[in-house]
Amino acid sequence: MVPKEHRQTVFDLSEDEWNATFELLQEVKVYLDSKYKPQGYNIGWNVGNIGGQEIFHAHLHVIPRYEDEPMSGKGIRYWLKQPQNKRSQL
Repeated sequence: MVPKEHRQTVFDLSEDEWNATFELLQEVKVYLDSKYKPQGYNIGWNVGNIGGQEIFHAHLHVIPRYEDEPMSGKGIRYWLKQPQNKRSQL
């Protein structure tokens, strides 16, 4: 989901844009539930290079999830918890 007006990140959305995003998210869920019947969702914003943002226009990821996926039940934080993602000690 992408706002019409350019906003670099979610933190740049106005209150009206934030509220409109919430309303549209509810509509998107109804559509995806009826058409694709997912068993779960991941919803997320990436902010900045380090946060994984590759397109510097605010956009909300709405990812339908299914129980037959190899990574079912792992969620978006799964990779954050992996030992190879541990920060080095300074």
